[in-house]
Amino acid sequence: MSVFLFILINNIIPIFALIALGYFLTKKFDLNIHTLTKLNFYAFLPCFTFVSLYTTKIPLEMTKVLMAVIFLMVMNIFVVKLVAKACDYSEGMKNAFSNCVLFYNTGNIGIPLVTLVFSSQPFVINGETPYLNIALTAQIMVLVVQNITTNTFGFLNAGRATTHWKECIYKVLKMPTIYAIPLAFLLKAIPYDMTQLPIWPALEYARDALVSIALITLGVQLSRTAFELKNKDVYLATVIRLVIGPLLALLIIYLFHMEGIIAQVIMISSALPTGVNVALIAVEYDNFPDFSSQTVMFTTLSSAVSLAGVIYIARIFFPI
Repeated sequence: MSVFLFILINNIIPIFALIALGYFLTKKFDLNIHTLTKLNFYAFLPCFTFVSLYTTKIPLEMTKVLMAVIFLMVMNIFVVKLVAKACDYSEGMKNAFSNCVLFYNTGNIGIPLVTLVFSSQPFVINGETPYLNIALTAQIMVLVVQNITTNTFGFLNAGRATTHWKECIYKVLKMPTIYAIPLAFLLKAIPYDMTQLPIWPALEYARDALVSIALITLGVQLSRTAFELKNKDVYLATVIRLVIGPLLALLIIYLFHMEGIIAQVIMISSALPTGVNVALIAVEYDNFPDFSSQTVMFTTLSSAVSLAGVIYIARIFFPI
């Protein structure tokens, strides 16, 4: 129990403190959610992705992380199809439900959570954090997969019921993050250190702003979400996202023979709440936005407890 409380206090509460800040700030000053989301979509997220990928040495073993995350997504798709068929969802609802399960908060919550987890006890040795770099690298691999799929399949999925596929593709192509990823890998192959460019500090400032601004944005979004206790579909999506997700990840970890820090990261990231971008995409396409926003809100609040449990279990199952 003491370990559980330590995780809750030191890893979870700091994240929710920033979410709460956004929640109360918008109650006081009526912050513009559209401005904040545009800053996230078009500035901070692509800069974070580009700088992180360019400056991170990606060992060959990280290809296993990519494969595991993709395989986990495929298994989640299979689960969603079974549930949607059993519940007789409409096409639009099936797509909204799918997005809520498949796409989770790898950037807004995942990055700061992994940073906090692997820079605190028992991962601090002689005042240093030797496991943090490999943990963040693994989480960035998860972030890459999630960014690509959310900004492509997520948009297409949400718009299929109400929008022509050509317009969906056009909106997908407007998202800068999908260009930041290949650009980072391309420049890594060039024998020139891009960090020496005068613009590089600006990119780092934008990268560093992502976590705080994204969490505050999430708080603003949650403050404007009407919560309904009778929506059973929200509870169902929450159980699949926060409970079934880690169980599937556990199966995949053993299937891919993963262990230690990387196994812990995969399991922790699989238990992250539904990404706020899912709600924003649903609003953009008017595809069950209330359901999506409520799911983001409920999974986020529920994850305050469930994530602490998953982190605790991950440490027991995959010790370093």
